Order: sequence, then C-alpha cells, then structure tokens
Amino acid sequence: MIDTHAHLDGCEESPEVLLARAREAGVERVITVGSGIDSCRAALAIAAGERGVFAALGIHPHQAGGPEAERLVELAELLGRERAMAVGETGLDVYRLFAVQLELARELGKPVVIHNRDADSETAAALTGFDGTVILHCFSSPGLLDLALERGYYLSFAGNVTYPSAEELREAARRVPAERILAETDSPYLAPVPRRGQPNEPANVVHTVAALAQARSEDPAELAARIDVNATAAFSLPVASPAQ
Repeated sequence: MIDTHAHLDGCEESPEVLLARAREAGVERVITVGSGIDSCRAALAIAAGERGVFAALGIHPHQAGGPEAERLVELAELLGRERAMAVGETGLDVYRLFAVQLELARELGKPVVIHNRDADSETAAALTGFDGTVILHCFSSPGLLDLALERGYYLSFAGNVTYPSAEELREAARRVPAERILAETDSPYLAPVPRRGQPNEPANVVHTVAALAQARSEDPAELAARIDVNATAAFSLPVASPAQ
C-alpha cells in the first residue's frame, strides 16, 4: 500500500517512528511533500534515508507572495535529485508562480501535484494546454470531476472522504476509473474516521482505502494494490521491492 501525499517534515513525531508504524499497517511506500525550499530539502533528506520514501517538491500557493517565490532556481536544482518524483504541491496564486512551476514540470518531464480549494474553473483553465501528468491532491471538488476524467487526471482522495457528510465525494470516488484513483493522508492533516481529530500519519491511509473500497464495492486489498500500481505509473516510481 502507498500513501501518495504526506508532509513528513511537518509531523510532530519523527519520520522514523511514523514510517515504522506505517509499515506495520502495510503501508510500504510514501510520497513526502516539500512546501518551500527548506521543507523540500527536508523531504529529500527523509527520502534519501528511508526505504520506500520519495519526494514531491514545490512552492505552495500560500507561499507565493513571500521570499520562497524567489527561490525557483533552487527548486529546479532540487527537482533534479534522484528521489524527487514530482513538482508540487502547487496551485492558483496571484503571482504567476503556478504557471512557472507548470513550465518547470514540463521541462523536467515530471508530474504536477495540484492544490485546489474553491477554484475549480480557474484551476481547470490554468491547466489547459499542460500535457504532462496531473495529480489532483486531496480531491474535494466533485464539480471538477467530469473535466478531470476527460483529461485523464489522477484523483487522490484523502481522509475527508471517510467523513459522514462526504457522500458527494464518495459518489465522485465511485465514478473514477480504476486506473486513475489514488489515496493519501495529507499528514498531519485530515485524519480519517476513526482517527478524526488526531494528528494524521501515513499508517492511516488504510482507513481511507477501506472507505473508498466500500464506496466502490471493491475488495480493500485489491484496491490498495491497484492504487499502488497507479502511483507507480503517475510518479514514475521504481517497481516496489523490499530494497526500495
């Protein structure tokens, strides 16, 4: 099983402790996300030192108006490192940083991890013409579903899909083709039921996968394996093995 989006450098407990619990739960691989250059360096250090961990690196939209936006040369250099698999998370901002990071992803041939909150049409417009792989992180926009499916985007569901009020989101999950669905924790945020209200961690992706499997009338183990295959394709990961 894989957690396709976690902020391991932002969790209270150490990556070593969190990853040990994840492995006990059957979560063998994690994409840890750097937001800002110092966080990107931390993510790469974790990925370099821990089996099964890879990194996505970007400057978050919330950082676009600050000094991080001036560090794109550093970001490009970090994205050339061996365990850097994707650009992001990135998304709409008023400083054109999103467009710059999309171009960086295009130049490097890497997927983009998209942060979208209440900006479906604007995000869709900004992604028009981008011909690389798109991962819609923490997918929470049923209104964007049809266009996302038409364009072949990957949809990654987080712990909020387990919440009792999220039936519309579960309905969206039912419509995602088997080859385009992903699951994540977004640790330390959005802990799923039955861990809601606690700090999230990669081990909890098992609850999100279970909720997705129930919504889709699928076997949880089979869906987990399918998600691992999808993540391997989306992020160009090496095929899972104990040594990686």
